[in-house]
Amino acid sequence: MATETANDLPPVPGAGVIGVHRVTKRFPGVTAVDDVSLTIHPGEVHVLLGENGAGKSTLVGILAGLQEPDEGYLSVDGNRTRLASPSASLNAGISTVFQHSMLVPTLTVLENLTLGAPWYERPPRARIEARMAELKREFSLSLPLDAVTGDLSLGQQQQIEIARALLRDSKVLILDEATSMLTPQGAQELGARMQKLVKGGLAVIFITHKLAEAYQFGDRISVLKQGALAGEMGPEQLKSMTEKQAVDEIVRLMFGREDGATSTEHRQSTARAETLLRIEQLATEGDADVVGLENVSLALKAGEILGIAGIDGNGQKQLAEAVAGQRPVSAGRVEFDGIDITRATVAQRREIGLRYLTDDRLEEGSVGAFPVSENTVLKDVGRPPFWVNGIERPARIAQHARDLIARFSVYTPSETTPIGRLSGGNIQKVLLGRELSGEARAVVFNKPTYGLDLQNIDASRQRISEIAAQGMGVVLISTDLDELMALSDRIAVIEGGRIRGVVDNDGGGEALRLRIGRMMAGAEEHMETME
Repeated sequence: MATETANDLPPVPGAGVIGVHRVTKRFPGVTAVDDVSLTIHPGEVHVLLGENGAGKSTLVGILAGLQEPDEGYLSVDGNRTRLASPSASLNAGISTVFQHSMLVPTLTVLENLTLGAPWYERPPRARIEARMAELKREFSLSLPLDAVTGDLSLGQQQQIEIARALLRDSKVLILDEATSMLTPQGAQELGARMQKLVKGGLAVIFITHKLAEAYQFGDRISVLKQGALAGEMGPEQLKSMTEKQAVDEIVRLMFGREDGATSTEHRQSTARAETLLRIEQLATEGDADVVGLENVSLALKAGEILGIAGIDGNGQKQLAEAVAGQRPVSAGRVEFDGIDITRATVAQRREIGLRYLTDDRLEEGSVGAFPVSENTVLKDVGRPPFWVNGIERPARIAQHARDLIARFSVYTPSETTPIGRLSGGNIQKVLLGRELSGEARAVVFNKPTYGLDLQNIDASRQRISEIAAQGMGVVLISTDLDELMALSDRIAVIEGGRIRGVVDNDGGGEALRLRIGRMMAGAEEHMETME
């Protein structure tokens, strides 16, 4: 258990350089890592794959000493151990390069290389220069020691973090989404570097979303799904497979149904002929933390549910915000009912019937300290009938809130209760009621059932189906493929800020599920009509 020390526990034979033994980690309301066992071998690139929320980041946090397991234990070189802090992880020979740089941009390369070590343990510059010369010969790591780190490229900053791990003589190097911000050439250079590192006996744990990279760079691949280990592919199996065979197996592990079913109960289409929303060649700016959209074109009909599938973080939120008017666009056009609304404000879009339900119901979607009543009109402040000539009408707002509470079955003591005291499901009902009030004609939903219990998930899905049947257009963004296949008429797949493909949803089927999964992972493009 996590409270035991290394001296209390016997060695674990065959556990590799790092052993993860039946580790479970829970957070309020979710089991992030569920009974996972892994063996990390020296001389291998061990790839960890899985959707966002599959448990990869939590597992990395445990190995990096940022968290401790609730159940199970870790071993280093066969000896059971606790990694109760980042320094304990470093002392055990584990170095972690996180997705977002942990370097200090105002310091020089040399200062970042020695950062964190006591002054009396810092090697002299001459020794670091000699070691860096070796790293340049062995691994093509070429870094100007006196350069200011913030002036260097992302690839060079990544080299600093790798060099820092090698200067510590680490046994294990964890690279968390290390290629996410690199150019294709930079990713190839990193892959070649990893292969050289493991030939010297180092173990590399490589976390990525890109399946081609997993096959190309990995010696062993483990797939996590909903916190559990879905499967593992060892060196012999990988060597016997083509890239397509390996990717198909990974997709099956990541996205396939566990119950063996070949279809999902699918709603009857209510799509009409008229096009409500049209997006043409839309683009938004990206940065180090946000994926930019590139050349996105989609169309939504009245009564249609258009699903947007993708691994979280590939531009879904940017697309929703751009359509809702909350994010500026750098190129392209948005039309609603034939009217150009590309430069229209949020209020103007709401006025003509275009609504948006955010995935962040607690921070962006509501003000927790405000009563339910005020949250029901949060997007209509200053506008009639709740304000007249700039004067608030509290009685009208209260009655509107009571009507919404009754219509959407919100469980709350009263409309004066602060919304932050309600359950997630009831907050979601309030926000849904707010967006559907008035003359709503189309709604963009971003992960509408995320974090809800089964009863509220079913209720939300039923409500979405009902509003489509009434003729509203629905853009349904979800990371739950079962949800998309149950509700959507068509499913568009977004990856890296681009639409990889649009497919008709014919009621499900394992072949369609796996095809969508391949596009989600960037392994396939399949374009059908946008209409």
